[in-house]
Amino acid sequence: MDDAQLQAVWQNRRLVDSFTHVGHPVAMLMKHTLEKRVRQLSKLASAWDEVIPPEIREHTALEGFHAGVLRVTVDSAAHRFQLQTMLTGGLLKELRSRFSGTLSKVRLLPGQFYSVDLAGQKRYGWPGPGGR
Repeated sequence: MDDAQLQAVWQNRRLVDSFTHVGHPVAMLMKHTLEKRVRQLSKLASAWDEVIPPEIREHTALEGFHAGVLRVTVDSAAHRFQLQTMLTGGLLKELRSRFSGTLSKVRLLPGQFYSVDLAGQKRYGWPGPGGR
């Protein structure tokens, strides 16, 4: 084989660098999936802030909202009991009236959470008026 033939064989056997930009699929995911969930959770969080008394609210963290079920982490059994009593006593009805979406259930989960992040900022604070 001469050099031209070797060069042609080498070119044909060389792996072609193929890659796909992930920007478009990620943008579509953000726009069609996450944006709706974040918007719903944001509306629900503002209703939560209006309805739940501050002495209970500071012991809770909204963890997620899916299929009409709001998951809330509560840091102690005493506060979880108080919140459950308040929800069954009419607070859930008040939350439903202030939230435009479907809220079928509030699931209270035992757990711990940090009120500040690694940078020292409030983890669950909302910017602007009415924020925690």
